[in-house]
Amino acid sequence: GPVVAAFYSGAVPTVFATPDELLDAVGRDLGSSEWVLVTQERVDQFSEATRTWQWIHEPGARADAGPFGGPISHGYLTLSMVNEMLPQIIDVQGASMGVNYGTGKVRFPAPVPVGARIRGHGRLTAADPVNGGVQATVQVTIEVEGNDKPACVVETLSRFLV
Repeated sequence: GPVVAAFYSGAVPTVFATPDELLDAVGRDLGSSEWVLVTQERVDQFSEATRTWQWIHEPGARADAGPFGGPISHGYLTLSMVNEMLPQIIDVQGASMGVNYGTGKVRFPAPVPVGARIRGHGRLTAADPVNGGVQATVQVTIEVEGNDKPACVVETLSRFLV
């Protein structure tokens, strides 16, 4: 709604008036979210929250000399940022609630260097009636600015209940 549009000034989500409208939109390109800067602070907070401290995520000589030329984001941090991006990509109105049902296939083809900007690009790949609403599969491709190879490709499963 208007709150999302006001908060995410650069991204315009694809709007569906009702969950049932998803059923006829399979294959549709949903556009992209805004670019998000992946900061060292965010990577550190993720390390702390998940208790996953590895040198490839920490600034310093070891990461600089490592295979990525500096610290990188955790793959699962990149994946979790889809929650920030999806409302900027798709807005299903007329639903009493939307819930994350899970994911299908998830891949991390390329690293996200700390200091890079990423965004999600969505495509509706499936929509199926479920008890009380519609389950949508949105393939989200996380792009790294300036890199042709995506950082993450995930099949998100969302249920929009009426």
